[in-house]
Amino acid sequence: MTDQPGRALAAFASQLRFDSIPPHVVERAVNLYVDWLGSALGGKGARPVETLARFAHAARGAPQAPGPCDVIIDRSRTSAYFAAMMNGAASHFIEQDDVHNGSVLHPATVVFPVTLALAQALGSSGREFIAASVAGYEVGIRVGEFMGRSHYKIFHTTGTVGTIAAAAAAGRLLNLTPAQMLDAFGSAGTQASGLWEFLRDAADSKQLHTAMAAANGLMAAQLAADGFRGARRILEGAQGMAAGMSSDADPAKLVDRLGQRWATVETSFKYHAACRHTHPAADALLAVIGTYRLNPGDIEDVTAHVHQGAIDVLGSVSVPRTVHQAKFSMGTVLGLVACRGHAGVNEFEHDYVASDVAAFRERVTMALDEQVDRAYPARWIGKVSVTTRDGRTLHGRVDEPKGDPGNTLSREEIAAKFVRLAAFSGAASEKEAQRLLDAAWGIADAARVGGLFGEEAGV
Repeated sequence: MTDQPGRALAAFASQLRFDSIPPHVVERAVNLYVDWLGSALGGKGARPVETLARFAHAARGAPQAPGPCDVIIDRSRTSAYFAAMMNGAASHFIEQDDVHNGSVLHPATVVFPVTLALAQALGSSGREFIAASVAGYEVGIRVGEFMGRSHYKIFHTTGTVGTIAAAAAAGRLLNLTPAQMLDAFGSAGTQASGLWEFLRDAADSKQLHTAMAAANGLMAAQLAADGFRGARRILEGAQGMAAGMSSDADPAKLVDRLGQRWATVETSFKYHAACRHTHPAADALLAVIGTYRLNPGDIEDVTAHVHQGAIDVLGSVSVPRTVHQAKFSMGTVLGLVACRGHAGVNEFEHDYVASDVAAFRERVTMALDEQVDRAYPARWIGKVSVTTRDGRTLHGRVDEPKGDPGNTLSREEIAAKFVRLAAFSGAASEKEAQRLLDAAWGIADAARVGGLFGEEAGV
């Protein structure tokens, strides 16, 4: 291993070219982009997202020219910085954006807001857009793995590590040299922030984390392009991110098989519209219900056997006070899948406080499982024990929750999810959603990444 892994990672991001990315990685990157765009559309109308958007529009000031970059929730156009901020917030609200298991990072919500905005501003090609996006994924995932489990216990990794991922993606589109990319990492890392305490109060911070990770990462890269210097060992230095935010950091993970292992394809899609820590148990419970043909009333109680990370994050929520907080309640998620068959956006919106769901929630507990915990975060195993009212104890296990690479969503399922999210928020009509989908599937072949809406759409 190099004695300067951060420098090696910066060089990799700087020098990554589209032609060096295997076709299956390009295909996955396109699928991830389409999936992200659906989540961004789904954020329209969400109060925290709209609040951040009002701030961003006001901060940019008026009167000004509209700018080259799309704001997805309101179809306005602005600068790359503010578009990245608003789209980063929008795409993390509905809780359907992707996740990488090993790093516990949601890459899409900090990478694609940056690459879409900057590609529109620069007139970049689809190939450049994909290369930059893959650079962001590969860097962000490795930095997340480097920071370790101890980091995630207190810090929202997508807010902290996401800032580095955003800088890598922006730096690649700006054609930063390896030295400039390292400067960008330094400026991004010193701005990395995001604490889990917001869950206890049903606060709005989660969208602020992704908004600022995207915007600050973009700013860090643009500053580096203009000669602004950043700390050269921001990741592994004596007073860097790992020193201040982790107790189990492993520098070898920063350069793990660079150019050979493509972490982008390891990224999972989210099937349920909830915190990913709930998904394994939800799928395991659905398997038990299906196998034994149970009705919700047949179930006396459920124990979800989980890893410590799930307890750290989900244990803050007992009785959810908002729809968003309900998505971090194991009992609510299992109540929805038991009573409604799915924990999707519509189920949460209409039924998270329904009497039968609330009653089921009270019958759910979490228990630390040593086997599940040892496997985490590389594998997110789902295990449940179900006690029935007639005295049986039934067990369910899922080794790859729906959406994981070995149990992935098909393009048809991604498209259906896209249309569902656009309809849920009212961000696009069915016809508009189909047009957006068609253009998004072809993004890698675009001669220039133009606007999503209006005359430039599909350029």
